[in-house]
Amino acid sequence: MRAVHSVLIAAALAAAVPAFAQQTRIEDRLTASEFRDAGLGKLSETELARLNELLERSASPADGPASPDVETRIAQAREEGRREAQGEDRGLRPTVSREPVESTIPGPFTGFARGREYTLANGQVWKQTDSASIAGARGQDVGVRVRPGMLSVWWLQVDGYNTQAKVERVR
Repeated sequence: MRAVHSVLIAAALAAAVPAFAQQTRIEDRLTASEFRDAGLGKLSETELARLNELLERSASPADGPASPDVETRIAQAREEGRREAQGEDRGLRPTVSREPVESTIPGPFTGFARGREYTLANGQVWKQTDSASIAGARGQDVGVRVRPGMLSVWWLQVDGYNTQAKVERVR
């Protein structure tokens, strides 16, 4: 990811300040505080050398505007950033809406049980994670509400009953 950031910083610097093209190294182009504020102090010597190489290549007048290769790398960097922001590249689920859901459970409803999955009419599937139960609960096409709670917890409640079950979304 550092390399992606380096490429983006290089592209922004090369496009923003034409006077930079006359100097060769990024360290010479920026003041110490600009260098530090841009986060470039975190780069290793290898990464810094690569950044300088990219800047020198992009400053060359023979290159003209950004080549398709650079455009492709910028598009890839944007996509990686989007995935990183949503947690996809770390095996996490993408961020989910925190809006309450009102739907029905089509077919028979036989109560709550730990580990049971509830498929809603809107296609969402929720799995019960606690041991809440409703003694003798039975129904057909019952209405349900799934609402967010504190600390990323979700609660499922069935129409006609006050008991709530702690659930997590499966899909």
